Amino acid sequence: TELGMCEQLVPEFLKRGVKMIAVSCDPVEDHNKWIEDILHREDKKDATGLRFPIIADEKREIVTMLGMLDPKEKDAAGLPLPARALILIDPEKKVRFSILYPATTGRNFSEVLRAVDSVMLTANHKLATPANWKQGDRCVVTPMVPSDEAKTLFKNFNIEQLPSNKEYLRLVDCPPIKGMEEETPPPAVVIESQQQKESCC
Repeated sequence: TELGMCEQLVPEFLKRGVKMIAVSCDPVEDHNKWIEDILHREDKKDATGLRFPIIADEKREIVTMLGMLDPKEKDAAGLPLPARALILIDPEKKVRFSILYPATTGRNFSEVLRAVDSVMLTANHKLATPANWKQGDRCVVTPMVPSDEAKTLFKNFNIEQLPSNKEYLRLVDCPPIKGMEEETPPPAVVIESQQQKESCC
């Protein structure tokens, strides 16, 4: 179901300049069988393949290096299953965020897109996002931006009054996220692990 959701969301990731790459511990032959099933479930029976690559990591070298194995969930051979891990890597090849779910828990890709948007706001506008933020909600100005500068950069600047009298909650309207309405930036890379097909959700 996760690779099917990724296939659905390819346009959303591309709008943000994000390239998806999946990692599996099964051989390419099994991937080809998966892809047929995935496209069938997504009602894309005429498609010839997924719109993102899957790396065949049969020796588990990549998932071991990236800490993606779940020691508590094992396959029929007693080997640890790859956890449902996801890593966002920026164009400078730096990790911007990572998530790690148990092998038996499916990932929330709405949250992945939300986190990508938040990372882009920080990188491009020096803004932070508060709890439960979603695209279009007001953002928090990071400490590296002086208030006088923030007033000129963002709309509807406001400092939330708190008992401590500290001015760290400086809220502004969310600006357009680069790559959504403008020219697509250099692609970031998402690397995700996919557990073996025997226990695939």
